[in-house]
Amino acid sequence: MEKKLIVDVCLSPQLYPAYEREDTIVVVIDVLRATSAMCTAFEYGVEKMIPVATLEEAMEYKKQGFLVGAERNGIAIEGCDFGNSPYSYMTDAIKGKTIVISTTNGTQAIEAARNAYKVVIGAFTNISALTHWLQQQNKNVLLLCSGWKNRMNLEDSVFAGALAERLLKTNLFQTGDAALASLFLYQQTQISQVKFFHSSSHSKRLAAMGLKKDIKYCFSLDKTTIIPVLEGKYLVKMA
Repeated sequence: MEKKLIVDVCLSPQLYPAYEREDTIVVVIDVLRATSAMCTAFEYGVEKMIPVATLEEAMEYKKQGFLVGAERNGIAIEGCDFGNSPYSYMTDAIKGKTIVISTTNGTQAIEAARNAYKVVIGAFTNISALTHWLQQQNKNVLLLCSGWKNRMNLEDSVFAGALAERLLKTNLFQTGDAALASLFLYQQTQISQVKFFHSSSHSKRLAAMGLKKDIKYCFSLDKTTIIPVLEGKYLVKMA
């Protein structure tokens, strides 16, 4: 019997070393809001993004004249051009530009996975295109949840379960326990998606900041067919 590929979930960047393998595609997930914003930026024509883990790195790029999107704890950093709201990237002003981005969780996850076989960006907004591409790759897949400050969070885990379910339907993959747990969690959300999503701590955090519009957008399916992929220090639109 032909050996199946593995799809698994890493619930926090802190756990990534336990899952790291040379032959694995890593999907970085930060639904609220970094990976959703990245997908939106490419949909609106950005040429490249440079994800950096620290604000110090971001500000060094700012001094060099780069556009910078930066956020900590859900709040855009003063003096930067963007935060990590998808809506801030819905402008023709970013077409053909390179934007440096640093966020509380998402860019930390990208940094953790930087040396993987391939790193791609996942969100509800590109889930169908991402599913189709992963099905064609004949590679193991690790769904890396950015979480919240190295802890598991609900929305990234639910997204990982949604993507795992789609991949498992192809019968190409088998699953690890964390992927199975995320899948069961996702299936529970089908009982009441609104209750699950709005119960998450980060949803509450953003709602308290008046960002319910962002939350709704980030949980919307298939706003784009673009898959951002890490090439060297740059995120670019997958050809």
